[in-house]
Amino acid sequence: MTDLSKRQPNRNAGDPWPKHHRVYLVLRQAILEGHYTPDKPLPNEIALTEQFQVSRITIRKAMERLDREGLIVRYRGKGTFPIASNESSPVQASISGVIENLIEMGLKTDVKVIDFSYVAASAEVSKALEVEPGALVQKATRIRSHRGSPFSLLITYVPESIGRTFTVADLACQPLLLLLERAGAKVTSAEQAITAKLATPSQAELLNVEPGDALLCIRRKVFAEDDRPVEYIEGFYRPDTYEHQMSLGRKTHHDKRLWEA
Repeated sequence: MTDLSKRQPNRNAGDPWPKHHRVYLVLRQAILEGHYTPDKPLPNEIALTEQFQVSRITIRKAMERLDREGLIVRYRGKGTFPIASNESSPVQASISGVIENLIEMGLKTDVKVIDFSYVAASAEVSKALEVEPGALVQKATRIRSHRGSPFSLLITYVPESIGRTFTVADLACQPLLLLLERAGAKVTSAEQAITAKLATPSQAELLNVEPGDALLCIRRKVFAEDDRPVEYIEGFYRPDTYEHQMSLGRKTHHDKRLWEA
């Protein structure tokens, strides 16, 4: 039996999250990572209270959320069983950052446009797009879903001249990269940075998570063939549906063998 107590986050006076939420996070991770199998029940409430050093009410609240999310099933007299999921993440194959893969992801997932407007470029956006601070840029906010479950919140900025070539209806049914190329900006490369952020209340509502849950944050700057930046995107991803993958090789530099992506 997996000893989850060793993975329990430490509680301190500055920790704002309730105990049942932290228990839920650890149990959820253990289920998704396959530490429990569908043919055997999870530890009962008494065992879990001992492992996590919390009350049975706390355990019940955590289990109720797992049940609501379809991660467990309860059988009277038999116990609580994890639900197996053999389906890979819809974006696992696309995380490498390869442009063609990103287009393919756009064609295989559903998108909902939350906002479509023209705004003055902030200092960050103006630097990324190499436009004057305050210059008008198109801003779009979208939610991507797979089989009805949201997995990413995307906020994109493009220069006004490019943004005027497509509508909100176009963005709702076509990948942005294809719209950029339709506008004459042939995309050839991108720079990407990955970090982690905590979900704000508005982000949590859109992604169907709890405020304060961890999200993967990806910032990407996209270039056309003339090295002109044509898109700046900030994406927030649920980590249970998004996995970073890359290929590595060892090469010699200055008589040293180093890993390279």
